[in-house]
Amino acid sequence: MMTASPAHAFALIAPHTDLFIQLRRDIHQQPELAFQEHLTRDLVADKLESWGYTVERGLGGTGVVGQLRRGASPRRLGLRADMDALPIEEATGLDYASRRPGVMHACGHDGHTAMLLCAARALAQSDEFSGTLNLVFQPAEEYGTDDSGAMRMIADGLFEKYPCDAIFAMHNMPGWPQGHLVFREGPMMASSDKVYITLEGTGGHGALPHKAADPVVAAASLVMALQTIVSRNVDPLATAVISVGVLQAGQANNVIPQSARLELSVRTLDSKVRQDVEQRITTLAHAQAEGYGVKATVDYRRGYAVLVNSPAETALARQVGLELVGAGQMTDQGPALTGSEDFAYMLERCPGSYLLIGNGAGEQPGACMVHNPGYDFNDDNIGIGAAYWVHLTQRFLAK
Repeated sequence: MMTASPAHAFALIAPHTDLFIQLRRDIHQQPELAFQEHLTRDLVADKLESWGYTVERGLGGTGVVGQLRRGASPRRLGLRADMDALPIEEATGLDYASRRPGVMHACGHDGHTAMLLCAARALAQSDEFSGTLNLVFQPAEEYGTDDSGAMRMIADGLFEKYPCDAIFAMHNMPGWPQGHLVFREGPMMASSDKVYITLEGTGGHGALPHKAADPVVAAASLVMALQTIVSRNVDPLATAVISVGVLQAGQANNVIPQSARLELSVRTLDSKVRQDVEQRITTLAHAQAEGYGVKATVDYRRGYAVLVNSPAETALARQVGLELVGAGQMTDQGPALTGSEDFAYMLERCPGSYLLIGNGAGEQPGACMVHNPGYDFNDDNIGIGAAYWVHLTQRFLAK
């Protein structure tokens, strides 16, 4: 059996790094929103085909899968990168800034795509692994619902057409030192649910409140009551976040409105906690409404699931990181995040692991924050990220 070499992984990547930095910047200039990634889809597919991959375009709408087979091993590995941008007006001032008003790669998906393409080229030139490599370029990670790019690719038969023994993904993370690798076994990212609560009362004149049923007072009370769910109904050692982002009611200061509307964001790191929080929000909304003489309607919409990294695959991911960058440039068990990722759905169907690569602090305001107009992917990560994918592939599909 061949022992994969980190030095060899870097050697395969080094001649092409500058090319893929430029490719990343080209993608950055032409950002595309969820399920609109037509230019990116074609760029990815054309590159993979030119390197000898068998390619399927359009899986999940605008997704791409490239498959490369070497040798006779039955082992099958999946690597995934996301491709979509966000509806944000860029304010970086970069010479390769977005050319599309109101759309930018503010989360680094341009970098994720470039890293995996860089690895794909290097692996196409290597015969030092045996098995099947499935490269998954996914649309619409930012879609935010259970009809996201991951779910559509799965529904289109991703794992039936391209079975994987394990699947991995990587995301840049501002705030960690550039190139630092962060791993975590178990729950890594939170579920993400949206809740819409309508309180229906009886409108009336502000001078005669006793003749109305005021949904504004009920809404105000409900906002405060919702804060007790995390502090009094969730285990203090568990994690949950309930945020009321919208409270809308009325149009005139002397009119008690007919209705009030609340919109909530709910995040948890455990499926049982998620279920309990949903039940408590629903119960509390109806109870508060009844106490104020109004009626509550609760529309609870589940979004992304909890992202859970499997133990064996995370152990391998850590070992690859240790061999590649050394213990000083990695964190074995990083903190869980309350952000969400639809890679969670892929991990529900296939064991695997999701890791982070530090993007640095950034010199410009906002550069160290994803989903920010000033954010920019750190191009120094192209080589490290691509070398990681090469070394992981050679370890997982070792001859």
